[in-house]
Amino acid sequence: MAVPQVGSVTPDRESGGAAVLEKAPERVRKPSPRYKVLLHNDPVNSMEYVVTTLRQVVPSLSEQDAIAVMLEAHNTGIGLVIVCDIEPAEFYCETLKAKGLSSTIEPES
Repeated sequence: MAVPQVGSVTPDRESGGAAVLEKAPERVRKPSPRYKVLLHNDPVNSMEYVVTTLRQVVPSLSEQDAIAVMLEAHNTGIGLVIVCDIEPAEFYCETLKAKGLSSTIEPES
């Protein structure tokens, strides 16, 4: 005598006999917060030193970009060096400070 199974679960099958599995909802990843690395005006070091140091510390800066950052800091008091994730921002800021330049970071928004 066969005993019927109560509560047994069988996957739904489409006409082809393939099991239909529910797809888990996709997780939406929030982008990580971004930070601005700021260079403050420097009355001590030469403009050439500032440009050279910027290029050494932030290799993605071109010569023209580094000059523009230096001039922005010189003319307005603060120049935007780069916007990036927190770890590289901290690294760039601390390395600029270690080379005698005044730098801070702040959230992008």
